[in-house]
Amino acid sequence: MQDDQKNDHNSKLYQVRHGLAHILAQAVLEIRPGSKLGFGPPIDDGFYYDFILSSPLTEEEFKEIEKKMKYIIKLRQPFVREDLPKDEALKRIEEMGEPYKREYAEELISKHGLNSLSFYKNGAFLDMCEGPHLKHTGEIDPGCFKIRSIAGAYWRGDSRNAMMTRLYAWAFETKEELDRYVKAWEEAQARDHKKLGKELEFFVIDEEIGKGLPLWLPHGTILRDEIEKLMREFEFQDNYQRVVTPCITKTGLYNKTGHLPYYKDAMFPFMEIHESVEQKEGGPVQEKIKETYVLRPMNCPHHHRIFASKLRSYRELPLRLAEYGNVFRFEDSGSVSGLLRVRGMCMNDAHIYCTEEQIEDEFLKVMRMHAHLYDLLGLKNYYMRHSTWDPEDPKGKEKFVNDPAAWEYTQDRVRRAMDKSGLPYKEVKGEAAFYGPKVDFQMSTVTGREETISTNQLDFAVPARLGLEYIGADNQPHRPYVIHRAPAGTHERFVAFLIEHFGGAFPTWLSPVQAKVIPISEQFLPYANALVEEMRKRFIRAEVDDSNDSINKKIRTNTKKKIPNLLIVGERESEAQEVTLRRYGIENQQTMKKDEFFHWIEDKIKTRALN
Repeated sequence: MQDDQKNDHNSKLYQVRHGLAHILAQAVLEIRPGSKLGFGPPIDDGFYYDFILSSPLTEEEFKEIEKKMKYIIKLRQPFVREDLPKDEALKRIEEMGEPYKREYAEELISKHGLNSLSFYKNGAFLDMCEGPHLKHTGEIDPGCFKIRSIAGAYWRGDSRNAMMTRLYAWAFETKEELDRYVKAWEEAQARDHKKLGKELEFFVIDEEIGKGLPLWLPHGTILRDEIEKLMREFEFQDNYQRVVTPCITKTGLYNKTGHLPYYKDAMFPFMEIHESVEQKEGGPVQEKIKETYVLRPMNCPHHHRIFASKLRSYRELPLRLAEYGNVFRFEDSGSVSGLLRVRGMCMNDAHIYCTEEQIEDEFLKVMRMHAHLYDLLGLKNYYMRHSTWDPEDPKGKEKFVNDPAAWEYTQDRVRRAMDKSGLPYKEVKGEAAFYGPKVDFQMSTVTGREETISTNQLDFAVPARLGLEYIGADNQPHRPYVIHRAPAGTHERFVAFLIEHFGGAFPTWLSPVQAKVIPISEQFLPYANALVEEMRKRFIRAEVDDSNDSINKKIRTNTKKKIPNLLIVGERESEAQEVTLRRYGIENQQTMKKDEFFHWIEDKIKTRALN
């Protein structure tokens, strides 16, 4: 119910959040007179407001601001609307001394041809606002909100503009709803992949290397390797052929494919290879650009050149080329975050070259591979998002290849495959790739976010631009269709998702350390080492805790590291060739013969069991 309300401007929840944004601005202006206002909209879990502050605010002042907000609520100030003709409205904003509001007002009038603007007043506070609002501030539960954080934000989201101060706050209809949400948020913070990535030594971001360029530590590399091994097995079973391509290419390739106009701003600067050219009649030697290269932002053009490397027959199709390929995108420094938004990433990429008749079956196989992967990992809460072109978009010719018949045909084929899959999906207009319809797998995380975990496309345009052909049964050249697919997305985003999903406590097959042997004293260290040696011969990732800590501290330390299987060994275990197994999250210990344990853990690894 709340999901429906949060975007419904007439719902109470929306108007509570909208009203609180005004009340927050009112309170801040009382504490920091002379500050200027930006935007203050409701958002999914509350609201925010942007300011140019007369002097900085700190988190220590949040309580003072909240106290003033509750006082304003207690006053039951009416929200009073006033509509003014555009000239009077601009004069009013000028009198308010709000230059950012004026800039936005002028844009609204110009862009939308408005003849008037609306304002809302409560108490002494006045804001340009479309509304709607509650009748008065007293309709808001004074315990239903909490200021969450303070951050920097560029005016209008443009790094060329002024940096403003943004105050975020949670808000719900009741205090009880707020308390439940905050508790869930605290759980999300405990699972945050950046926090766990540091504590469990999965990855680091080093300023000497650069923002958005993670360094994978040994434990994190194991996570990558295990996911990649799993996908290689899936792809082998589905008759994919693996290829390897370079991370760099001539920029001309992206001109041919048509990617450059859409991706240039997200690409690293081009690398120019110069050559010296001697001028006639002894003139000065000049430098000339011989070639231009760039780090690739995607793998598909390289795979297209592999397809084009020889004459293809229809008997070779579908041709499925797979690669865990490194790609690079120059994300804005303010947007990079942990592993979720990075500048260098490794993608579970593949391209399927197929005939028109094979499109539906191949897309269906791709969706079933997604479902198999997610089921194995215990991921249940997902749906597909089918992004189509929008023929009514005035910028459609700039955003999409202008071939209405091809769009309708390929969208229909994708839609049929999705219907056959039985997986939930919804359609959205205007969000397709420039060369064809797109299907994103949207996953709800345990922390409450919705993430795009995988993207797939059906490409009808680029093969023609590159002249890709195969010889059909009629002995004539035909154009292939290309399915772009990446069920495990990028290592970076997928591992970040899994860290948070499992809270760092991975199942045995995926855990960087699968078993830790803990001798109760130094006397039993030889037996512990012998167990580790035998397990490593069986390709079980085992280690021994040979620290001088007490047995209880060793157990606490390794439990904190979220190791799934702790093997306690002492005199009884050593004499009987046994181990006492203590599993993560399970209170009861179990003593068994060492060979019985080896078979047990090998089965957990082989079957990739979740428990």
